[in-house]
Amino acid sequence: MTPAEIEALVHGHHGDPFRVLGPHAVHAEGEPARWEVRALLPRAEDAAVLVDGDTVPMERRHEEGLFVASLDGIRRRYRLRAHYPAAGPVDIEDPYSFEPLLTGYEIHLHAEGTHSEAWRTLGAHFSRCEDVEGVRFAVWAPSAQAVSVAGDFNSWNPCMHPMRLRDGGIWEIFLPGVARGAAYKYAVTWQNGFRQLKADPYAFSTETPPNQASLVWGVPQHEWRDQAWMEERAKTELLKKPLSIYEVHLESWLHGEKGRLLNYRELADVLVPYASKMGFTHLELLPVMEHPFSGSWGYQVTGYYAPTARFGSPEDFMYFVDRCHQAGIGIILDWVPAHFPRDAHGLARFDGTALYEHQDPRRGEQRDWGTLIFNYGRHEVRAFLLSNALWWLRHYHIDGLRVDAVASMTYLDYSRQHGEWIPNAHGGRENLEALDFLRRFNELAHQEAGAVTIAEESTSFPGVCRPVYLGGLGFTMKWNMGWMHDMLRYFSQDPVHRKFHHNDITFSMLYAFTENFLLPISHDEVVHLKKSLLSKMPGDEWQRFANARAFFSYMFGHPGKKLLFMGQEIGQYEEWSEKAGVRWELLGFSYHRGLQSTVRELNRLYQSEPALYEVDFEWEGFEWIDFSDVDHSVISFLRYARDRRDFLLFVCNFTPVPRHDYRVGVPRAGRYEEIFNSDAERFGGSNMGNGGCVIAEPVSFHGRQASLRITLPPLGVLIFKPEAERDMKTQAG
Repeated sequence: MTPAEIEALVHGHHGDPFRVLGPHAVHAEGEPARWEVRALLPRAEDAAVLVDGDTVPMERRHEEGLFVASLDGIRRRYRLRAHYPAAGPVDIEDPYSFEPLLTGYEIHLHAEGTHSEAWRTLGAHFSRCEDVEGVRFAVWAPSAQAVSVAGDFNSWNPCMHPMRLRDGGIWEIFLPGVARGAAYKYAVTWQNGFRQLKADPYAFSTETPPNQASLVWGVPQHEWRDQAWMEERAKTELLKKPLSIYEVHLESWLHGEKGRLLNYRELADVLVPYASKMGFTHLELLPVMEHPFSGSWGYQVTGYYAPTARFGSPEDFMYFVDRCHQAGIGIILDWVPAHFPRDAHGLARFDGTALYEHQDPRRGEQRDWGTLIFNYGRHEVRAFLLSNALWWLRHYHIDGLRVDAVASMTYLDYSRQHGEWIPNAHGGRENLEALDFLRRFNELAHQEAGAVTIAEESTSFPGVCRPVYLGGLGFTMKWNMGWMHDMLRYFSQDPVHRKFHHNDITFSMLYAFTENFLLPISHDEVVHLKKSLLSKMPGDEWQRFANARAFFSYMFGHPGKKLLFMGQEIGQYEEWSEKAGVRWELLGFSYHRGLQSTVRELNRLYQSEPALYEVDFEWEGFEWIDFSDVDHSVISFLRYARDRRDFLLFVCNFTPVPRHDYRVGVPRAGRYEEIFNSDAERFGGSNMGNGGCVIAEPVSFHGRQASLRITLPPLGVLIFKPEAERDMKTQAG
């Protein structure tokens, strides 16, 4: 060892520590065989090699704790004994005596970007090497000068355990005796000598924020009891089933005493029964991946493979998912492959270069959010993200991923001015690498039986839900942002002015079947001075609640799957804040209970009536009766099941003026049952309606052979179901 090598080693700058440390043959030709053991043991007073029952003292070669022992013969199995002040002798296995554990094939797949389970290669894994138990650490940092593991097991010394550089820029080391739950980071030394502690990108568990360290955990394990759910999910074509999503921010849905956060197991005890009672089919969780800042709501992720420790362990989160499935409720996770934060311990400039992001800020910075954009053209980054998607779907039994901010991924000029972006190879604005990544993501995700993918895509990018093999992006569904904005704009108008905005509630039907749309009223619409859903509604207290009931009722009648954010179902007055829980005390008031009952009944009706979900994405499932009664702000339409004899009639009055003897054309004569009235007394309405049923007269109207004369309640939505044709024939006989 040269003096320069020794200085680089003890100060953590040596890029090839295994060439210096551990056992090495040192004998010259013609001389007896000899070998040498070199160990870096900072703060040790002295050290020795334990071999064949003998104790061979080691010579201190550097004051920072570099020890060397020379031994006769050839290399044999040995251990080290170090003496520390006040601790006495400690016997340890030498990490530098073990051969590499990662195979060349694993490293090749990672470099190629085709490793769909890259988490098996990288990260911290319990391993057994030469009958010694320990942890194999591996991290990708190709431009680093040196990388070491620092943790509570080595007093956070960034120089004590430098790693071996493998092909493809992967650094690896096997550390014997590291226990489960040990905290660690990677000490990454840049080429300029600057050293930074980085959390493990593939960590399965982390410290609870604001602490930032990764935890040695191993692959989380759970005894799953959701086999029936998973088997049924694999056979279910969700696009033809009811999908009513309750969007939840776990940190603020419900607080314990004195504002305490509930853990995953406590949330399973209260949130799962509530969602089941309300009739929701799925929960969509704002990102549960580890994030340092609660104010980001989870959308600025630093730990992509770890459920946030705010609510417990990875196994606790598995328990939560399991409980949801056992109760018949699916789980969709918000997933954020569009960008990541600049936190020093995270992915940003991981090895001193733009590793996960683009170097050029015109491609690598998302200025709106102060974040960085993934480099989708880099194979290893693709492997990181694609493996992560499958990690949640496979290992945590997640039923679907809602991909955040897809528009920011698909367009190079997203939220950029002229000169602030770089065209693609063809001179266009589409991000070809991101599009290719999304297509591959959807191909892999849909190989998981019954799993769904949902795009939050706010533009008219074509083919978002078209299969990849037909040239589309391959998503299962897409958020209908246009419908959401039109509806909220319409309902914010005073009813006297709504006739001038009638197009807002009808325009969506011009494009409703161009994609597989999901109708979202999400968290984004009730924050940042946008007001809560109830507060968007005009009028006095009664009218605001009546408007909200009418809004939900039309939403459940409109083609497309459904999503509501927590608190909307009870008519919360305040905007949502991640710092406060839902105002559950409002249920002490009848209007709020009535609105909650409305949502519960709509969910029940939604799941019991095939006309509301079987044909959501084709014209055959919807038919206008009349959308031209602008002066009265009334619309009427039909929803059909796959069997067109099974249909429902919706009539919506969006003014506070009752309409008596209002005639509506219907497909056939006979008895029509009023199966829902948003103005019912139990919902907080005036209880104006039609006595539960009405008979269709053989009077042509709206171009149909029969019609109903009905009373439309103020700000009310009525749903009628015709008597089945077979029942009519039976009665006639």
